[in-house]
Amino acid sequence: MTAQLSKKGEAWSARFSEPVSDLVKRYTASVFFDKRLALFDIAGSLAHAEMLAAQGIISAADRAEIERGMAQIKAEIEAGSFEWLLDLEDVHLNIEKRLTELVGDAGKRLHTGRSRNDQVATDIRLYVRAAIDDIVTLLHTLRGALTDLAEKNADTIMPGFTHMQVAQPITFGHHMLAYVEMFGRDAERMLDARKRVNRLPLGAAALAGTTFPIDRERVARTLGFDDVCHNSLDAVSDRDFAIEFCAAAALIMTHISRMSEELVIWMSPRVGFIDIADRFCTGSSIMPQKKNPDVPELARGKTGRVYGHLTGLLTLMKGQPLAYNKDNQEDKEPLFDTVDTVIDTLRIFADMAGGISVKPDAMRAAALQGYATATDLADYLVKKGLPFRDAHEAVAHAVRACDDAKCDLSEMSLERLRAFSTLIDDDVFAVLTLEGSVAARDHVGGTAPRQVRLAIERVRKQLMEQGTQK
Repeated sequence: MTAQLSKKGEAWSARFSEPVSDLVKRYTASVFFDKRLALFDIAGSLAHAEMLAAQGIISAADRAEIERGMAQIKAEIEAGSFEWLLDLEDVHLNIEKRLTELVGDAGKRLHTGRSRNDQVATDIRLYVRAAIDDIVTLLHTLRGALTDLAEKNADTIMPGFTHMQVAQPITFGHHMLAYVEMFGRDAERMLDARKRVNRLPLGAAALAGTTFPIDRERVARTLGFDDVCHNSLDAVSDRDFAIEFCAAAALIMTHISRMSEELVIWMSPRVGFIDIADRFCTGSSIMPQKKNPDVPELARGKTGRVYGHLTGLLTLMKGQPLAYNKDNQEDKEPLFDTVDTVIDTLRIFADMAGGISVKPDAMRAAALQGYATATDLADYLVKKGLPFRDAHEAVAHAVRACDDAKCDLSEMSLERLRAFSTLIDDDVFAVLTLEGSVAARDHVGGTAPRQVRLAIERVRKQLMEQGTQK
């Protein structure tokens, strides 16, 4: 039976001999952060009311009154005039109390066949589903912006690094496409997690189901769920979907943080590969020359915040017996902050990508440091018939000689190069140029400008197809 709300709104007040203290009210209340679930709560309640009426559990007149009252409540919330009361503890009781004020007994009948346990689980799933859809859209936008940047720099040569040491020449376009791939996987993970989010817990009631002849599949269809949760105990106590979402969000922030680190390094005057538009930077309160890359630095810091929320949710759930426990109230603030952080970060990074200007001369000069074409010389010798390990040894000696002479491999004379292998001929100089090095890696996934452009075509086609599916 639906609990009767007291004048103060507590659904359980008749059970107790004294009121809840103000300290306990403040400690246990969630209304001032879970009120962001209000519109999802209303949508779930309307679907529940529609099903109750269809099943003959409430009358059509009651359903009409509930819909009328909910329309007014929604308007009040959107207008900012709805009064949120601490005494009513959470978003659900606040809305239910206001509904009862507006429509009387019909409002009291709305809670038939459900509990706040399955109600809040439904609201959170609706919220996370909407957040996933927003995040996937923003990832799509960010990938498009990075692809534009890659296309402009398909021929721009820069050093590739391993161990932060110059390794081999690559193009800046190829480097940007690496992040396009990362964020593409992030979108895939979010969409895969959405499948497990999109299951309806409503109908599980407190933990054991309900004695009323409800139609859970009908509610699922109304709310756009793919399926129902098939065990009532699990339905009300499961927060796997929130943890999985936060894990996928943490990986997004991992990729954001890696990119941020590179942007910060590249913008340093000691490196000088790029500049970031002024609107994403700040100055110094004491040093007038400073231009600080605040956005990537702060995003790098916010990554730890999202990691913390994931760890917090895992810890929250690890010791809970079945079924619902009050601990689960603590799932919302980390979840909400994760959503806000990821959405805000993706939005600003998509904008910032269009404000990155590349300095090709600095990139090229850096690529000429560190003997970036040494591997190309080794490959050249292998193609001439020398075993790779012998070629590796010969080039290592050549690099040492260059290091002593303070010159690049491409600056050595043919005579000096032949001292390391008689297989070297005058065609070697085409191999030792930066352009020759990147152009030679002309296969799927390679850094050759031709392959970069083909990869861009593939990404653009993918983004277009994903855009038409929305």
